[in-house]
Order: sequence, then structure tokens, then C-alpha cells
Amino acid sequence: MITTVEKVLFLKSIDLFRALPGEDLAQIAEIAEEILVGEGEMVFSEGEPGDALYIVVEGRVRVHRGEQALAELGERECFGEMSVLDSEPRSASVSSLSEALLLKIGREDFRDILAERPEISLGIIKVLSRRLREANVRAR
Repeated sequence: MITTVEKVLFLKSIDLFRALPGEDLAQIAEIAEEILVGEGEMVFSEGEPGDALYIVVEGRVRVHRGEQALAELGERECFGEMSVLDSEPRSASVSSLSEALLLKIGREDFRDILAERPEISLGIIKVLSRRLREANVRAR
């Protein structure tokens, strides 16, 4: 079990939340649920309703469409962030490559915080822009 203080320190090291003051991070830490997934376990599947974003605390996950790998993510990386911005179905599946500890932040709770702190949206946009740029480089 991760304490709220440990979650705050961890969240401070994530690009999405780096610029936020401690009291805002404490608010996010309060709504962040710990999820333990076993090796090979599905976190979510493409097409499912998107209801949360996830941050990898420990372990590695694979983002994929069918058997085609799109990305591998490790500690301090997030996924599912598009689902906190819209209500569209998941655009890809995510499964664990090893036992993994994740923080899950539900869309509704997170939207309440975004309404109070819109600068968090800029962090999400930065992450999405970086991923788009990386995808463009790989496509060349």
C-alpha cells in the first residue's frame, strides 16, 4: 500500500503533474487507486469505454492493437490519458509485460480536478504531442 505522501512524491516526478504544487498533488493522490496486475494480464481492451488514466509505478506494460505492438511503457509513464479528455472507446489495448503496480485515476474525479486546475490539461497535451511526434518518426 502506497501512502498519500509517497503518491504525492511519485506524482511530482511525472511529466503530467510536475508543475503542480503539493496541495494539488495531494488532491490527485487521494483519488489515485492502486492496481496490481499480473504478468500478461489485460489492463483494458481496445474498444472498451475509457474511464481512467493509468500511471506505471513499477513494471512494464505493452500498448497494442491485436498482436501489433504500439509502445512499451515503464515506470513513471502514463497511458489512457485520452480517456480523461473524451468519452470515446479505447483506441488500443494495454497488457502487462511483467507484474505491474499502477495508479488508476478515474475520469470523473479527474475532470473535477481539471476544472479547478486547467494547467493539468497542458501536461496531458504535452504527453499526447510527444507520443504523436514519436509515432510520426517511427512511420518514416
